Amino acid sequence: MTSKPFPPKMDKLLEHPLAIALIEVFGRKEVKRSLSWSLDRAKEKWSETGELPPEEEIISLAEADLASVLKPPLSRVVNGTGVVIHTNLGRAPLSKETFLRAAEVLSRYVDVEWERDSGERGYRDAKIEALARRLLDTDMSVIVVNNCAAALLLVLAAMSCGKEVIVSRGELVEIGGRFRIPEILSASGALLREVGTTNRTSAADYAEAVSPSTGLILKVHHSNFRMVGFTQEAEIVDLIALGQDKSVPVVYDFGSGLLAGDAAIPGEPTLQGILKTGPDIVCFSGDKLMGGCQAGFILAKKEFAETLRKTPLLRALRVDKTVYHIIGETLLNHLKKRFDEIPALRILGEKEETLRKRAQRLRRRIESACPGKFDIKVVSSEGKVGGGSYPTSSLPSPSLRIVPAGSSPDKLEKHLRTAGDPPILAVVQDDAVLIHMRTLFDDDAGVIIDRLKNFTGGKR
Repeated sequence: MTSKPFPPKMDKLLEHPLAIALIEVFGRKEVKRSLSWSLDRAKEKWSETGELPPEEEIISLAEADLASVLKPPLSRVVNGTGVVIHTNLGRAPLSKETFLRAAEVLSRYVDVEWERDSGERGYRDAKIEALARRLLDTDMSVIVVNNCAAALLLVLAAMSCGKEVIVSRGELVEIGGRFRIPEILSASGALLREVGTTNRTSAADYAEAVSPSTGLILKVHHSNFRMVGFTQEAEIVDLIALGQDKSVPVVYDFGSGLLAGDAAIPGEPTLQGILKTGPDIVCFSGDKLMGGCQAGFILAKKEFAETLRKTPLLRALRVDKTVYHIIGETLLNHLKKRFDEIPALRILGEKEETLRKRAQRLRRRIESACPGKFDIKVVSSEGKVGGGSYPTSSLPSPSLRIVPAGSSPDKLEKHLRTAGDPPILAVVQDDAVLIHMRTLFDDDAGVIIDRLKNFTGGKR
């Protein structure tokens, strides 16, 4: 009678040539951890069926576990959704040129807080401030923190802790991820003073609320929604006049941060235009319509900037040298009008006809590579700016409309998303898969063709 084989010992597995090769890459500790996990799976099968996977299979399973766990936290994604500034996909994509220049600088020591002329310590916002002032034609001071919510938190904590902040009820917005203006106010120690109604607030409502307890007047740009119908909101110029009359600072949370008219989106105000009205402080994001990486900008008149820089909270919210470099490169690109090196703005500016021609070329390539597998048409569709920006309008975004032969759109969408790297995100709409051209990069086409070639289909 043949005895039932027993699972191999860990020491024997670690001596296997395949395991030794993994140890050279991942280290003995991590390989042993994954081998322990895969060996447990083998023991479960052995206990239930008496069958034992070969050692090579046990090691292969451990290798798959190592590959899935021990990899960089971010991976490339093909964005076929038509949402340009996609919150879940890192918002504004960044250019390779920016990172190549960053690699040259950041792989060495850098002058993040050092002044060449004096040889002494400087403040880290100085160079960003100089670029922003030139670009925006302003003399306001600049402070950079890790996002726009942090910018607003710092302003409120530094200037209105224990005091009232006057805000319209119609501007108590949620900025995404359940971060809400009232909660940011509460976290800062400021006291919320609501004025007006959800749909109508006038400058007079703010004026009636001003008291000795008032610390700030806050206006919040409707960057991620619009109100229509019987509505009214106080204009920033009227609030600034009120603030000057009552000696109360006026803060504008500008949100998505469209900088200037060169890259204007119809109907969206620009930061240049806002600054001309004379607010005391403006906060905005660096990774939305500015087209940079995640950051929060504070533009403040000099007397308020000094208060902000002395606030201990700034040290917890400031950004590191990597963000400074990328944000600085983005400002330089704006100054030099190198909008092709700001991918988000380049994508937003693509002409519909250009996208349609690209879609037709990709359709022909897919039909040649996958004869008979799909019914493919180029259709008109609508994308979005995204990222809490420009919510009421859509972007023309010609798309490939793909119907798989003998299968369902849902199965095809799942295959595109899960059957390889990078994942391809598409949209299921009207019993078909849509891949928007506006948010595709040139080298995404080959990935899409290869993934479609590997689709085996199935029954509806």
